[in-house]
Amino acid sequence: MGSANSRTKAADRRARIEEQRRAERARERRNRIITIVASTAILVGLLGGGWYLVDAANEKEQVKATPVSGEKTWSKLTRNHVDKDVTYPMTPPVGGDHDPVWQNCNGDVYTGELRDENAVHSLEHGAVWVTYNDKAADADVEALAAKVDRTPYTLMSPYKAQSSPISLTAWGHQLNVTKESDARVAEFLEKYVQGAQTPEPGATCTGGKSS
Repeated sequence: MGSANSRTKAADRRARIEEQRRAERARERRNRIITIVASTAILVGLLGGGWYLVDAANEKEQVKATPVSGEKTWSKLTRNHVDKDVTYPMTPPVGGDHDPVWQNCNGDVYTGELRDENAVHSLEHGAVWVTYNDKAADADVEALAAKVDRTPYTLMSPYKAQSSPISLTAWGHQLNVTKESDARVAEFLEKYVQGAQTPEPGATCTGGKSS
């Protein structure tokens, strides 16, 4: 009898041990599955995020490579420094020979008209020149001044002789609009402030003519 009881207890113990082992193996399988699923989700997220960043960067480059709707462009502009007045074929001028001294363009807002030859030198440094005439609304002028004031490599001044109420000019590029709220204003600034058109990228916009 004693021997039979001992065998029964041993069998029960082996059964419990085996059950525990099966439960442990099951937990290990579940943990492996959870780990694989989690790792896959993280990888997919990283890849998806990577593709998103690549797509966003590509989209931004495409925007920069695309001309702003309605802009005019000029090429083969001369870049000589001259100590005389220059007759430019466009108003305001978008480039050409210019004064050796640039107009300060570190977000400078001028209340009087500037000398073309100094402003053109600023364009050579990668600045965008914002100009307006008497047809521009006072509210638009104020909004443009605020925008220029917080944007390095820009300058702003009145320009009575221009045909459009508002003009934005970069080296070789010009956009005419009637309202500051025109979405192309921000697009032009984004594209051409120190843009790819800049003949002298990185050149300073301070230390030049201040009035």
